[in-house]
Amino acid sequence: MGPLNGVRVIELQGIGPGPFCGMMLADMGAEIIRIDRSASVGAEANPTDILARGRRSIAVDLKNPQGVETVLKLVESADALIEGFRPGVTERLGLGPDECLARNPRLVYGRMTGWGQTGSMASAAGHDINYISLSGALHAIGEEGGNPVPPLNLVGDFGGGGMLLAFGIAAALFEAGRSGQGQVIDAAMTDGSALLMNAVFGIMNTGRWSPQRGTNLLDGGAHFYGTYATKDGKHVSIGSIEPQFYALLLEKTGLDQDGSLPKQMSRQDWPQLKEKLAAVFLSKTRDEWDGIMLGTDICYAPVLSFEEACAQPHNRERATFVEADGIKQAAPAPRFSRTAPELPAAAVAPGAHSTQILEELGLSREDISGLLETGAVAGS
Repeated sequence: MGPLNGVRVIELQGIGPGPFCGMMLADMGAEIIRIDRSASVGAEANPTDILARGRRSIAVDLKNPQGVETVLKLVESADALIEGFRPGVTERLGLGPDECLARNPRLVYGRMTGWGQTGSMASAAGHDINYISLSGALHAIGEEGGNPVPPLNLVGDFGGGGMLLAFGIAAALFEAGRSGQGQVIDAAMTDGSALLMNAVFGIMNTGRWSPQRGTNLLDGGAHFYGTYATKDGKHVSIGSIEPQFYALLLEKTGLDQDGSLPKQMSRQDWPQLKEKLAAVFLSKTRDEWDGIMLGTDICYAPVLSFEEACAQPHNRERATFVEADGIKQAAPAPRFSRTAPELPAAAVAPGAHSTQILEELGLSREDISGLLETGAVAGS
């Protein structure tokens, strides 16, 4: 059931990186109890909400003292908590770190924000694009002479946000197992996206990375590391950085038959060489290039759509994508040799397990009825 089987996590319902963190933990076998808003009861389960897979749900009115007390009772038996509100919100609700750790000193309290819990920007609104702008990540992404290009919301929300928090929670749980003490994790997307850039920052420190985007080794500036259009309007990618891989690229494309091309790392010649390669790739369809290059050491792959990726043989052999309830999605990753995780169940309706969770807390039928009648807790 996964390496986190037996770990219980309370998730205060949010959007984006918080649910992604919860999905990662659920994928690894953790039990996730999501605290939904009582006002959302009545909404149907949405199996297309892939980030919400693997949860049970209790719907609570967090403005009701009895509702807050219910969450605190859940905290008493939890290993971790995830919240993604602006700094200070859970404190005003009565569910801040002090209150929760007082109930459960071993609790790992995970906080997910864009700017962090501290700093002059901490209370400002923002989205992924803003966080990766401030960290220096977005500036480096885009074509030469063009505007910075948002890399979807992968770098801030998910890589530098939810994945960073999931790693932090796993690390803190490991430490709590030794010390018996919980702690608070301040996971900020500005910090996380900056961390993801450390390899590039390292090159920048050597002076070998130009601040002009689209002119460098890994940002599309190099003719041997980028994407090219094919005859049928599709695209392929190459990453022939190492000399032996580059030599194979030249061989398969027939680009240097007379040995007159400039040296691979002659940066001033990259634009000219890129034009030559572009013309070559336009001469064949993507499938034809697959037949020539796929599986070789050129470092080549076709640029696939989601549907194409699901059907691609290598992905099918590894079960990289799975289908549940008619919804195609990426399978849990990474792979484990002994505690292999299973695909968690699809997203449930808000409040689907309210009564069940209250019963597990040991509440009497009368107490449960009272919470439901007052609206402190709601159930579907």
